[in-house]
Amino acid sequence: MTYDAVAIGEFLIDFTPGGISPAGNPLFERNAGGAPVNVLAALARLSKRTAFIGKVGNDPFGHFLQDTLRKEGIDDKGLVFTDRAHTTMAFVHLGEGGERSFHFCRQPGADEALAFEEIDSSLLGSAKVFHFGSVSMTSEPSRSATLGAVREAKERGAWITFDPNWRPALWQDNLHAKLTMEEGLKEADVVKVSEEELFFLTGKSELEAGAEELLERFPVKLLLVTLGAEGSYYRTRKTGGRAASYPVVAVDTTAAGDGFMGAFIGTMLENGLPAWEWSDGELRKALAYANAGGALATTRLGAIASLASHEEIEELVKGAPVTE
Repeated sequence: MTYDAVAIGEFLIDFTPGGISPAGNPLFERNAGGAPVNVLAALARLSKRTAFIGKVGNDPFGHFLQDTLRKEGIDDKGLVFTDRAHTTMAFVHLGEGGERSFHFCRQPGADEALAFEEIDSSLLGSAKVFHFGSVSMTSEPSRSATLGAVREAKERGAWITFDPNWRPALWQDNLHAKLTMEEGLKEADVVKVSEEELFFLTGKSELEAGAEELLERFPVKLLLVTLGAEGSYYRTRKTGGRAASYPVVAVDTTAAGDGFMGAFIGTMLENGLPAWEWSDGELRKALAYANAGGALATTRLGAIASLASHEEIEELVKGAPVTE
C-alpha cells in the first residue's frame, strides 16, 4: 500500500480542561494527542491516505489511542504496544486567549521506548511525505528510531517535513534540546517553527535574520514560521513572504500548529511538486489555506477533535485577503 503521508513520533493522552465538578474541582477530559498524529489527522480530514509509527502502553489509554487512529482513518499497522511502560499523558492547562501549557507524565512513557527494529519497514518506502518532530528524540531508543526512520524514508524518495515542537519540560536542558533539534534540521526539506522556536534555534529576534541564518546553516529547502494572529511567513533560498491570518475566537490553541502543518502538507500533495519549487503566488495561497486550518483548530477544544475539514477551511479563506 502507498500513502500520501506517514509520521513517526509521540502518541499520548491529552487531559484537557473540561469544566468544574459539582464539588467545585477541575474536570479533565481525555483526548488523543501528539503532534505527529494531529498532523496525520488533519491530512485525513483532507481525504489523504496516512499511516502512523509509534508506541503506546498495553493499557486502556493505549487501546483508546489505537481506536482513535482507526476512527480517524489513519492506518495503525505501525503502532506498537508495550507492557513495560504506560501510555504517556499530558495535562493541558489553558490560559488567557486559549494559550496552553503542558505537564507531562512521562518517566518514561511508552512513546520513548520505540526501537528502530520494531518499525514496519514497508512504511518507510511507501509515503510521498514523511513527517516527524523532536519530542520523539528526547531520549533513547526513540531518538535513534526516529532519525533512522527519517533517513531511510528520505533515501527512498520521501519529502521530509519537520516540526521542532519545542516542549522545554521534556528535555534535560536547553542545550540538549537545541543540539537534538539540529539533527532533525539536517534531514528536513520543509521545516515549520514558531517565532519562539526560531529565536531558540538561531538566537535572532528579527524574523528575516533568523530565517536567513537557519537556511544558511542547514539544508532546509523551505522554512515556514507561524506568527499566531499575525499569520505566517515563508522563506526559501530565493524568496520569502507572508500570508495573513483570520479573525477567530480562540478557545484552545493546542493543535493550531498541527492544523496549519497538515493543511500545508495537504496542499503540497495536491500540487504534486515540492513546495520549495513553487512560485511566490502558490506559496502565499498555500499559506493562506494553512493559516485557515490553524485558525479553525483554535476555535474548538482538544487536538484531533478541533481539526477542520477542507470545506470549513475553504469557507474561511473565501473572500479573505491572501497577503497582508
